[in-house]
Amino acid sequence: MRYKIFGDKFPAVTIQFEAGESVYTQSGGMSWMTNNFDMQTNMRGGLMKGLGRVFSGESLFMATFTAQAPGAELTLASSFPGTILALEMNGSTQYIAQKSAFLCATHGVELSTHVNRIGAGLFGGEGFIMQRLSGTGIVFVEVFGTLVEKVLQPGETLKVDTGNLALFESSVSYDVTTVKGFANVLFGGEGLFLSTVTGPGKVWLQTMSPSSFASQMIPFLPAKG
Repeated sequence: MRYKIFGDKFPAVTIQFEAGESVYTQSGGMSWMTNNFDMQTNMRGGLMKGLGRVFSGESLFMATFTAQAPGAELTLASSFPGTILALEMNGSTQYIAQKSAFLCATHGVELSTHVNRIGAGLFGGEGFIMQRLSGTGIVFVEVFGTLVEKVLQPGETLKVDTGNLALFESSVSYDVTTVKGFANVLFGGEGLFLSTVTGPGKVWLQTMSPSSFASQMIPFLPAKG
């Protein structure tokens, strides 16, 4: 399997398969493909796992595309302006990602839900439910804006504005802290809480926040008559 990520602010990935290779994605995620694929749609993993995916921002049904001949090509596009990140997983590292980050993956990769503790879920900006990626293979994830990778040493902590945390290795601990100072809270523009991540492990940050992007678009939406 080979792949090419292309595009600037609205990226897409084209995957070229050998016969018998396959990927799965959420229903409706395909942009275009050659005429030599078998497509099967089902609730991958059963009803309970399907419902878990719904809470983590994905669809109940997943589509599997299996190449019927060598050289078959499948293209999937990002659903928002940003970056597509390819992670080649070897089974030893798991990743925790924001809601709706998952784009597609090979069959050895498991997409499941990750539940944050109550405090982090209420105030950290990522919510109670995030996505957990585990297993072996290749997974493609979507990131808002430009992607920045940080490597945190043991005990090293990074404070992140709400919504700018895209994903992190499961060895990284995730929590929230309170912004100090009355004036900072009222006039600093950062809100009352910040997400904090503590190493060891890799963290991927995004320069755009989904909630901030949505709020910026609201004034340009047509008003209901």
